Amino acid sequence: MSTLDSRQLLAFVTLARRGSFTLAAKDLFLTQSAVSHTIKTLERDAGVRLFDRVGKRVHLTQGGEQLMPHAERILREMQDARTALEELQNWGQGRLRVGASTTACHHILPTVLREFKQSFPSCLIKIESGDHPRQMELLRSNQVDIALTLESEANAADLVFRPLFEDELKFLVSPMHPWAAKRRAPAEAIGAESLILYNKNSYTFRMVDKYFREEGIELKNVIELGSMEAIKELVKIGMGAGVLSPWIARDELAKGVLVSLPLGKRKLKRRWGVSFLKGRKLPLAEETFAGLCEAVTQDFGRVVEQGDL
Repeated sequence: MSTLDSRQLLAFVTLARRGSFTLAAKDLFLTQSAVSHTIKTLERDAGVRLFDRVGKRVHLTQGGEQLMPHAERILREMQDARTALEELQNWGQGRLRVGASTTACHHILPTVLREFKQSFPSCLIKIESGDHPRQMELLRSNQVDIALTLESEANAADLVFRPLFEDELKFLVSPMHPWAAKRRAPAEAIGAESLILYNKNSYTFRMVDKYFREEGIELKNVIELGSMEAIKELVKIGMGAGVLSPWIARDELAKGVLVSLPLGKRKLKRRWGVSFLKGRKLPLAEETFAGLCEAVTQDFGRVVEQGDL
């Protein structure tokens, strides 16, 4: 067997994760024919078929499953070697590839990156935004080095989750909303209320949906938005009740333009943290980034606001 080429391994791992030549080609900035040719060459060199083609989808064969962990480890070690070499250059140079949700990009990253740049002024920074499933995908495909994420069942054995803070999801309503005067959200009224929730594909939406199903409450009128800022604006004009964590609306709550109420007798909490591939030793830049995230968010889980009832 001839020596396997790193570009072949990268194409193999990307195709295995994406399950589609179209998506793999997009991630690799190649044509589908180029990816197909690379995989055929790899299969010829390896002497075994690595994928089964079913329509437009591809699935790993037994041989492909055997190769996958080795290919991932080789690519990870190559990246670690590159990072180590970059650290031998002048202080502060290198790169930092960060994954984060749009919420984290808006409320956490600006302060973190401002502090980070003081220590690493020449470091090239790349930010990839996206919801939780996308961040897991970016980590596993080596498109980001570290991601600011929620803890979930998707944080599997191949990832390390380093906790930062815990928050609580609550109702946010206008001060003119009937629930604000009652200082609570009556359980019997929740099902009929217009609830303004974040993206149905997000992990947070699934948490909220599961919470109310366990409470025996059917959500009949849901407005789905892909922006936390848009949710706050609709809540302000009385379009319904939003479900957010108070730290995302700390300014509005402090000014009294929004009011925070518990979802019910049970609390619905989430844990935020930084995630990265298991087995990686974080270089200094990434360790610094993680430490700054912890420092910036240390009070996020215990926001005390004027509008919290």
